[in-house]
Amino acid sequence: MGEIIWYSLIRLFISIIFLWLTKSYWGEKYFFLIVLISLVVIVIYPAVKSYKTFIEKNKSIIEGSICSTCKHFNFSAVICMKYDKHPTSDNIPCNGTDWEL
Repeated sequence: MGEIIWYSLIRLFISIIFLWLTKSYWGEKYFFLIVLISLVVIVIYPAVKSYKTFIEKNKSIIEGSICSTCKHFNFSAVICMKYDKHPTSDNIPCNGTDWEL
């Protein structure tokens, strides 16, 4: 999940620099529209697409594992907060010994 935010910030930084350098080329009339469209296309759309891919990839863990019912499980990052490890379909960080409702 942090990877999505990190790459979105990098894309935002690069697009701000690019838009700032090309501001005189676009002119004041269309600059706001170009900034809005470029932020949606370069930053927001790839972040939403990456998030949907992340959720789809971890759907089996969120819906079907013992970790998803534990109080130490964080749904947004798909991580066991007690052990600071990501559960997979093959590996549960605590092996079910520290599971709490």
